[in-house]
Amino acid sequence: MRIITELEKTLQVSFRDFVLLQQALVHRSYLNENPDFELRSNERLEFLGDSVLSAVIAEKLYADYPSLAEGDMTKLRSALVRGETLARISQRLNLADYLYLGRGEESSGGRTRQSILADALEAVIGAVYLDQGFNACRELILRLYEGEVEKAVSDSLTADFKSRLQETAQSKYREVPEYRLVSAEGPDHAREFIVEVLVGGRIMGKGKGKSKREAEKEAARSALEVL
Repeated sequence: MRIITELEKTLQVSFRDFVLLQQALVHRSYLNENPDFELRSNERLEFLGDSVLSAVIAEKLYADYPSLAEGDMTKLRSALVRGETLARISQRLNLADYLYLGRGEESSGGRTRQSILADALEAVIGAVYLDQGFNACRELILRLYEGEVEKAVSDSLTADFKSRLQETAQSKYREVPEYRLVSAEGPDHAREFIVEVLVGGRIMGKGKGKSKREAEKEAARSALEVL
C-alpha cells in the first residue's frame, strides 16, 4: 500500500486532521479481519461525501448551463455521480493503491471493483468537507471533475439531437436515419470529421466536428432544421 501522504499531494489538500483521510480509505473488509484497528470503516464518510458531491454538481449545472431544464439537470447529475464516473476518477487518482482492504477482498479483485473505488472517492470527499469546509471541498470536486461535466452535457446534447431526428424520421418517413462518414482529415491532434445523415436514401444534413460523434450531432441538428 502506498504512503497516504502521497495522496494528499495528488488531491492538493493538506489535512488538518490526517486521521480523516486515513479513515476514508478503510474498507469494512479490513475491519472484519482486523477488529482491533483503531479506525471505523469509511461508510459514514461515504454517505456524507455523496451528499456534498451531489450538491456541488447540481450547483455547477445550474450556474453554467442556464438553458437546461430541471429534467435534463437531473439526468446529468445522475450520470456524473454514478459509480462508473466515480470509479474512473478514482483510477486517475490511483486511489486503489491506498485502500485498507481485507485479504479476502484483496484476493478477489477488490482494488479494481467499481463499487469500492466509487465509495472510497465519496468518502475522501466527505473527509475533505469535514476537514477543510465546503468551499475547499467544492474546489476539490471541480478539479476532479474538470472536463467531466462538459463531456456529459455534450454527450447529452448529441443524444438529444439524434434521438429527436430518429423520432421525426420515423414519424414522417417511417425510416431510421443513417449516418455516413464522408471524411476524416488532419493530424491526430487536430482531426476534422465530416458526416452526412440520410433518411430514406436522401441526404438530409451534414455536419463537421473534432470527433465523429460531434459531427453526427451537427448533422442531426442540420437535418432537423430541414425536416
